[in-house]
Amino acid sequence: MVIDLKEIKNIKSKLAEYYPLIQDLKNKLEVLLKDLENQINPDFKKIKERKRLEELVLKYEKLYKDVQDFEEIYKLYGEQSEDIKDIEKIYNDIIINFEKLSIDLLLSEEYDDYDAILTITAGAGGTDAQDWAQMLMRMYCLWAEKNKLPYTITDITYGQEAGIKGCEIIIKSAYGYLKSEKGVHRLVRTSAFNAQNKRHTSFALVEVIPKIEDNINIEIKPEDLKIETFKAGGAGGQHVNKNESAVRITHIPTGITVTCSNERSQHQNKETALKILKSKIYDLEKQKISQKVDSFKTKQQAAWGNQIRSYVLHPYKMIKDLRTNTEIYKVEEVLDGNIDKLILDYLLFYNKQKVQQ
Repeated sequence: MVIDLKEIKNIKSKLAEYYPLIQDLKNKLEVLLKDLENQINPDFKKIKERKRLEELVLKYEKLYKDVQDFEEIYKLYGEQSEDIKDIEKIYNDIIINFEKLSIDLLLSEEYDDYDAILTITAGAGGTDAQDWAQMLMRMYCLWAEKNKLPYTITDITYGQEAGIKGCEIIIKSAYGYLKSEKGVHRLVRTSAFNAQNKRHTSFALVEVIPKIEDNINIEIKPEDLKIETFKAGGAGGQHVNKNESAVRITHIPTGITVTCSNERSQHQNKETALKILKSKIYDLEKQKISQKVDSFKTKQQAAWGNQIRSYVLHPYKMIKDLRTNTEIYKVEEVLDGNIDKLILDYLLFYNKQKVQQ
């Protein structure tokens, strides 16, 4: 293995960029620890979160120390050392641990480990735009294959001349990565579908949402219910008027109230009311999921002025992400699925923005 000192300096620089994220994690950890101290029965999720935050901070501090130690050892001994294999091992461990830490740090939101539902829609640009949509579909499928992430193309609509009007791909455990791709992608090239072979601009919209399963488990706790009984009104004879057979149940956490008075006994009314209440809570949870999914969707047109990234193939070759200012000149490699740098640079940018807010 060849030791590249530039790579070590780059890692040291990136670790300095991660420092605000670590400080933010430490602040969260401090709040969490105080919260857990005040709980009689600590929440399992919070205990798990505390452990995750502690491990991240320790990994960062250890890696930063390893980088400093490596620089000192290399200054003293260099590649002429008899222990060069040990130095190479330390170098290799730093590279591997930095990649792992980057992923752990940058993918820590609620839905990051969910499957990604990626939808590509051809925008302005006619047949060229449809061809561009198909190029993007190929790029993401190749990326999934390179990262050994299973994927399924669940829907595809082909264009009349070439390309696709749109498609939907589900990629396993990829939402955290692919949220970086959400937005309008712009292609500039010499048109393959123009007789004059003129320069042409095409657009495609990429939507990415987490696949949130509709496996809602409704558990109604007795302490969350306020149950009232009263005399039912209306027709029903003496039994209805004299006995408190009607039941009103209020679910305190949601404020949903259900009243039932059409059964002859209080027990039957309570049973019916609970069934209706459970259905209403289920419906509310479904609405929450639907609203959550909608919040991930991009409300943009695939046209001029909305692009997040430009892919220029003519008159020069360059890809530029307009959010991070990342520039890549090996365009063919990116279109062949090598989009990791674009993804990681965006995730770093995204997390910095989050900390600043």
